[in-house]
Amino acid sequence: MPTYLSPGVYVQEIDAATRPIEGVGTAVAAFIGIAPKGPENTPTLVSNWTQFVDQFGGLYPGAYLAYSVYGYFLNGGGNCYVVRIGTAAVSGRSLKRDQKQLAGGPQTAKIGPYVFTAKNASPNAKPIKVEIDDPGGESPEEGAFKVAITIEGKAPEVFDNVSPKASSPTYIATKLAESKLVTVTVDEAAGAVKPRNGSFDLVVPEPVEEPIVLDNIGAANYIGSPADRTGFSGLEEIEDVTMVAVPDLMAAFEQGAVDLETVKAVQLAVIAHCELMGDRVAILDPPPQLSAQEAGEWRRTGAGYDSKFATLYYPWIKVLDPVSGTNRFMPPSGHIAGVWARNDNERGVHKAPANEVIRGVVELQTQLTRIEQETLNPIGVNALRTFPGRGIRVWGARTLSSDPAWRYVNIRRLFNYLEKSILNATQFAVFEPNDPALWGKLSRSISSFLIGEWRKGALFGRTPDEAFYVKCDAETNPADVIDSGQVVCQIGVAPVKPAEFVVFQLSQFSGGTSLVSE
Repeated sequence: MPTYLSPGVYVQEIDAATRPIEGVGTAVAAFIGIAPKGPENTPTLVSNWTQFVDQFGGLYPGAYLAYSVYGYFLNGGGNCYVVRIGTAAVSGRSLKRDQKQLAGGPQTAKIGPYVFTAKNASPNAKPIKVEIDDPGGESPEEGAFKVAITIEGKAPEVFDNVSPKASSPTYIATKLAESKLVTVTVDEAAGAVKPRNGSFDLVVPEPVEEPIVLDNIGAANYIGSPADRTGFSGLEEIEDVTMVAVPDLMAAFEQGAVDLETVKAVQLAVIAHCELMGDRVAILDPPPQLSAQEAGEWRRTGAGYDSKFATLYYPWIKVLDPVSGTNRFMPPSGHIAGVWARNDNERGVHKAPANEVIRGVVELQTQLTRIEQETLNPIGVNALRTFPGRGIRVWGARTLSSDPAWRYVNIRRLFNYLEKSILNATQFAVFEPNDPALWGKLSRSISSFLIGEWRKGALFGRTPDEAFYVKCDAETNPADVIDSGQVVCQIGVAPVKPAEFVVFQLSQFSGGTSLVSE
């Protein structure tokens, strides 16, 4: 307390009796995979697709990381962390193109059936222009034309009365062999035709991207080391992460770099990481091209996981691939993470992230029926299904736990949110005097926070007393507990569980109109 010596009026600021507790973020994903560039084995925060392209190079054939991150943002995801792994184990030709490929090669242009290519392939070569015009002279050969090739600083090369016919002595391929600027190749299948008149610029073609080849990658590349901060083990220092996905594990499996045993080992390591951290949930992918029966067998025997910190979604999804211009199948974990984030932002973490449309999905690799899902849902495989007129939706919200108390993913994630929010906001209590004043301050702060969650619909009950309780008093803190330097605060909450099965009981009864006598 301050000492007052001079008469006067004083103002003193004191802490409120209740300290507010702010909820932590619940929608921050972490992706582990392969990319053509970017920091290696370093969790890098990415907030939008443009940032990802700048940092890691955008979409790239042979790997699923970029497609998963794109699907995450497309479905409503915000911040995420990206860990680029396995560079040393990936084929060098896929990630380090030579200078000619980086420059895109020499300038070229296709004019009708003729391809004009600059002889100078330097990236700094001056631009070349080709002009096609009618031939000069009084009696030009039928179908002949004039070709003028210009480049800055030099006189144009002009070839008049050039013939499209291979039998002619002025055949274009023969005539333009004299050019010092370009070479000409002819598409013979197109026939001997005269190209249209006009001026055409030779341009540098876009570089051809070779697929990433995962030839020497293994489980150690994905798992990494907590001490060295490599692989997804490096995520231990990132407290914001709430979801973990490893989509390129399936890329390595498809290319034969790892087998199903290694897939299982890596997924078990991801689950162990999430259980160790206690504040994040793994979104696992099944192997590709599984039927519903095979997916059930994989869950029961191949991947007999039992964890309340893991989920599994089936089947794979088909999305547009801008690189090839076609559609391709890919694992669903990235898009599912985006659905979780969108659900959290629009409804709250307490709402089960199911019965939600998956944006950007063209179709599913396997069209599940209700009967098939009846074999998958009880064992924790969350189905993705197509409904006529309602699109492709997430139709499951279960964890891989055999404990009924932790059956639903929203319950697990709600508790992660409550635990972390309370943990972060009550650090002020450490080393405070362990007396009823502290107990009351903790009780009031936590109760105020839980009342707010109850009003949001996260807790079950008509009144706060039915929804939760907070007990921090002399009963929970007897003398021996105080002497050991501990404060024990017991908290109980009643989470709202999803209406997974909606049952209408319809019966037939005999009714009639009552006859009222006059």
